[in-house]
Amino acid sequence: MTVVTSPSGLAANARPYLHGTELAAIARVLETGQYGHGAETEQFERELAAFLGVEDVVAVATGTAALHLALLAAGVGPGDEVVVPSLTFCASVQAILATGAAPRFADVDPTTLCVTADHVRAALTPTTRAVMPVLYGGRAVDLAPIAADLAARGIVVVEDAAHAFGSAHPGGRRVGTTGALTCFSFDAIKSLTCGDGGAIVPRTPDEAQRLRRVRLLGMGAVREERVRTVGYQVHEAGFRCHLSTLHAAIGRAQLAGFPEIASRRQRLWRSYAAALAGIPDVSLVDLDVARSVPFNCVVRVPAPHRDTVHARLHADGIQAGVHYPPNHRQPAFSAWSSPLPATETLADEILSLPFHPDLTDGDITRVADALAAALRTAPTGSTAAVGQEAGAR
Repeated sequence: MTVVTSPSGLAANARPYLHGTELAAIARVLETGQYGHGAETEQFERELAAFLGVEDVVAVATGTAALHLALLAAGVGPGDEVVVPSLTFCASVQAILATGAAPRFADVDPTTLCVTADHVRAALTPTTRAVMPVLYGGRAVDLAPIAADLAARGIVVVEDAAHAFGSAHPGGRRVGTTGALTCFSFDAIKSLTCGDGGAIVPRTPDEAQRLRRVRLLGMGAVREERVRTVGYQVHEAGFRCHLSTLHAAIGRAQLAGFPEIASRRQRLWRSYAAALAGIPDVSLVDLDVARSVPFNCVVRVPAPHRDTVHARLHADGIQAGVHYPPNHRQPAFSAWSSPLPATETLADEILSLPFHPDLTDGDITRVADALAAALRTAPTGSTAAVGQEAGAR
């Protein structure tokens, strides 16, 4: 197999991992002359559904669009609240605001950076209409302990599984098969990329039909049907957020190679775990790698040193990052801010290490050695917080 990747995974985390078949797939679709929604998109949807083991999948333009449309399908609107962790990409919150609803920020478990059933329960209010667990790093989130309570209150679970395509729950069920409205992202850096794209796993055929209307400006017919008639009907408010055939072609090529990428990502995470073991003041965020397709590798380091370590890694040509600055501290979302002790501690400790699938064991050793050296030369003191906070709930 010819693999087309970045020449340097350490310096190009944002480049996709390509299998070498994507260019031919794009060329094939270019020759058809049909670049909007079309047969290629619908075939991609069928292949996604078969992979996940679900009845249907609705493909859309982005992961953010998937969240927005799923919330609308759940009946979320003005006057409602949606429980969401603050420790997520801002797209999660923007999708909530796009419906006219308000975010209700929840805290997370410091060992996983994910919400738990207890965190969600503590955040519920009489106006909660939906809960949006974020499957951080690709790890599944189990809300089974409160599922009956949520259902009794008419609260819908909309999973932000942007990181988690291919991951599974401890019982072996894939993310997307548990009855939630599950949303995936297929942007350039995800485990499966369309260049840009997303998908929703609907709960019912009626919900799937509505999602398909709303993604195409509220129209009830696709282009091939519209051109055979003298008019069309717009059934409701909608948006232009379908997945083009060009993006779907990339996604189909990626899906065919997904077992390879899943294996590479799991191997990479395990290699990091071994290389980081024993480095003082470093705590690895647990992604449940046996069941997850890891999206990233995140460590916690003492807060007083995190920014210095980040700068020193970049000076060494190692693109570390921080994922994510908490949303309840963002100016745009300050109206919904509330104290979140674990999230606020984590915000100053977390550090994302390079996680391109093309990294070698030598690259990982280099990152681990550079991280250890940066911590060794940092000022001493205030280093016990990582271990203490990691055990908190």
